[in-house]
Amino acid sequence: MPKPPADLVIRAGAVHTLVPGQDTQRAVAVTGERITALSPEPGGLDHLIGPATVVVDEPDATVLPAFDDTHTHLILAGYSVHDVPVHRARTIPEFLGLIRERAAATPPGQWIRTTTNWQELNLAEQRLPTAAELDQATTEHPVLVKRGSHNDVLNSHALRLAGITADTSQPNGGLIERDHQGRLTGRLVDHAMDLAERLLPRPDLADRIDGLRVASYDYAANGIGAVRDCMVPVEDLEVLRAVRDAGALGVRIRALVSGFSARSAAEVDELLDRMEGWRGTDDPWLRVWGVKFGIDGGIEAGALEEPYADRPCYCGTLLWEPDALFEAVDRVVRRGWRVGVHAWGDRGLRVLLDVYERVLQAHAGLPQGTLVIEHGGLARPEQRARAISLGIPVTVQHPLLHDVAAPQIRAWGPERVSDIFPLREWVDEGALLAAGSDFPVGPYGAMTSVWGMTTRQTSTGAQGPQHAITRAEAVALHTTNAARLLGETGERGSLAPGLLADVTLWPADPFTCSAKELEALRPDLTLVGGRAVHDPRFLATG
Repeated sequence: MPKPPADLVIRAGAVHTLVPGQDTQRAVAVTGERITALSPEPGGLDHLIGPATVVVDEPDATVLPAFDDTHTHLILAGYSVHDVPVHRARTIPEFLGLIRERAAATPPGQWIRTTTNWQELNLAEQRLPTAAELDQATTEHPVLVKRGSHNDVLNSHALRLAGITADTSQPNGGLIERDHQGRLTGRLVDHAMDLAERLLPRPDLADRIDGLRVASYDYAANGIGAVRDCMVPVEDLEVLRAVRDAGALGVRIRALVSGFSARSAAEVDELLDRMEGWRGTDDPWLRVWGVKFGIDGGIEAGALEEPYADRPCYCGTLLWEPDALFEAVDRVVRRGWRVGVHAWGDRGLRVLLDVYERVLQAHAGLPQGTLVIEHGGLARPEQRARAISLGIPVTVQHPLLHDVAAPQIRAWGPERVSDIFPLREWVDEGALLAAGSDFPVGPYGAMTSVWGMTTRQTSTGAQGPQHAITRAEAVALHTTNAARLLGETGERGSLAPGLLADVTLWPADPFTCSAKELEALRPDLTLVGGRAVHDPRFLATG
């Protein structure tokens, strides 16, 4: 019997299926949500073209699977759509001016929050603003300035609402910064952020849906078809469901529920109870992957074996005692969920591996991929060997290194920074490695990441070029390896008949174009489940 016509046929210069041993194809057909046929000849699928079939004929273009961003923060990207866009500022006066403009249009007493995807080294002053400076923008509104996922800066109004004074004791695993005279600067780090962020009002649901719609379609415009959001507040699972139900998602979401606010076994149990209704759901667009914890701080507080370069008596911060983290992870896996733990410094990674080994000993036969290392930034040879022998996957994020290289060098020194993300060694030694961006700390984008992993270029020059990997390896970290990490190899990650039609079309071949072209390369078309989520040239965006 002849096959029915396809909904879409793409003819291209190259179709890289990423199926092992398969030659480059030239045409791909999509029907409904799935790929239905491939051909090594451009016209090899013309018999599937019917009156309603959309034909994309681009002989110079290249087709690849859509990429996964296996460690990012879509929730924060969604907020950023409506937050004060301080990432546009290049000086602190410009920064304050943007907040002042928002304050002029905001009723007194309402919180003002900023975008998170900026670095102080992009400001002429090369530092964070202070509470006193934020007071110059407004004293009638509480202001929360976010920088990445580990730092907040508050104005005086917000500090008062949070009950933070010069006499407030330091929270476990956090920092309330004071200047040399003991005065509050307004900066809160890691667990100290909870003192203020718990006061933020819940935004309007319509605004949340719109923000996540805009953000998710922008990920798709950069070649991303699925995101693993690594810090979703449990209450935001219902927001994600509302976005899904509204048909407003531009990417698939695999959610890690944030366990950062949990401090005890009872609080972990409470979190897991709230997740229970999501157990067993099999929506290909929205799934809860597991729980996210953090063993150490970020660029200013990652736990090191040796002291910081800029603070000779400081070795970073451990956010959990090992026994307490073991108990938390143990409770999660007993309930059938998976766990990802942030580990940035070499001491943080060593302690995490101790915890993971105890969990594996307590749960014989735990499926591979149940426990994941998030970042593993400064992974020493003995730690890599140990992670691989334990069968623990790792997510890495070169865009993070790209944006934080300068402050990280200041904190750790150039030698240690050059060894962050030793990709060449991880790959050669046999690790299951998957890649992401860690937005808002690093920029998201499929080829932005591939360019970085293959050149080791950062905002302050190449760091550790000996750790670079090939373009084919870098693409695999976002596609076939990502699908393995998520347990979705039979659904996504490559191009084959029967798999979901998560497809990207590129104006140049990422495997052969110049490095300069690669850095700037963006897709002409992104499909997720056969639906066009980015298509400025070809199809009507769904």
